[in-house]
Amino acid sequence: MKRIVCILLGLSLLLGTVSFAYAEESGEEDIQFTDEQLAEMEAEEKEAEEDIAAVVEGEVYEEKKREDFNMNSPALYTAKMRTDFGGTIYSRKWAKLEDVTSRDKLLKCGGEKVDILYVGLRWLIVRTKRDKNNVIGYIKREYLNQSEIVPVDPVNTPAMNVQKHTYIAKTATTCHVRKSMVPSSGSGDDGNNWVILKPGTELSIWKFYKGWAMVNYMREYGYIDPNELTDLIPVSPTDEELYPDSPIAAYTSYYKMTQTDTNKSRIHNIKTGCKYISGVLQPGQRFNANQTMGPYRPSKGYEPAPVLTKGTSKLGYGGGTCQVSSTLYNVLIQLPGITINHRRPHGGNGASYLPIFCDAAVGNPELNLIFTNNYDFPIRVVGTSNDDGALMMRIYRYHGEQAAAD
Repeated sequence: MKRIVCILLGLSLLLGTVSFAYAEESGEEDIQFTDEQLAEMEAEEKEAEEDIAAVVEGEVYEEKKREDFNMNSPALYTAKMRTDFGGTIYSRKWAKLEDVTSRDKLLKCGGEKVDILYVGLRWLIVRTKRDKNNVIGYIKREYLNQSEIVPVDPVNTPAMNVQKHTYIAKTATTCHVRKSMVPSSGSGDDGNNWVILKPGTELSIWKFYKGWAMVNYMREYGYIDPNELTDLIPVSPTDEELYPDSPIAAYTSYYKMTQTDTNKSRIHNIKTGCKYISGVLQPGQRFNANQTMGPYRPSKGYEPAPVLTKGTSKLGYGGGTCQVSSTLYNVLIQLPGITINHRRPHGGNGASYLPIFCDAAVGNPELNLIFTNNYDFPIRVVGTSNDDGALMMRIYRYHGEQAAAD
């Protein structure tokens, strides 16, 4: 079956990329783009726009609907919205706000206690229980941030909407992250791949569906043939590890593999940032991303790559490190024992390589990711990138005898 992948929000983000603060600041003098580099960036934007408008051949995952749940369905977690939260629970998903009618609005949920039943790419399915007004409906995921949704049980539930990944694995051979559930015809690019990964790349899996390993690719889903994977390890559903080598949380983001000089520098910076951000955090210890990865200078191994700051594009050392901190953030928000002390998303709808508002910009005192390990045990952060389009972050309980990195 043919399916048009309509990513209206993604397209608006793409068209508006020059208007939000990407903020991976180097602290050094600006490096001016050459005409050749500007042409490269224009080509990359055109490629991204073509991806958004692509026609996908084959079956894709159908997200859950409100009709799939009832008042007795188990919740992922329960939270309370801030009293001044202006979000609305809707009876249906919608693409344009002007299309919404009063009949579509079920309930204003400011101050409401809600059960989060399902987390999709752009919508949550939630439930409220009132004496005479039980409601199941949709909340736009972009409306929520950590200051607006507070867990009822902060000891045992995470404080943020997130699709918790359930496995980690390595690629056993050339691995195709497919746009639909259609088997690959070989090692080449047949046009139905989001990205093709090298053997030995580490990644995390959201879940298995109809025999496919599903991953979050940008703001869509990707599908991997499990025969192209090896070393499958479950991620613990709680902060109690299942096995000594099983992480308690993991997440993978993806990046473009355009072979321009500036993008190759960005890929290099992502790997460099992973090296610095990996390590052990003791109980009560605070982590500061800028202090850990920075300063973003050549002396730290960074190369000049495109950054967006104050509405303009420039080259800056460390371009790409925001994706490192943002991917880590999506691991942290799965763990109730982690306190986010400081975090700012990028402007607009956030960075397009992660769900809306689920990113964490770095680069200056205001734009930083700071968190505290409030567990009574050390944690180990491991970030890896194989220079082929995938960046995985995961967190383990640390037992001392473990190696500092895998």
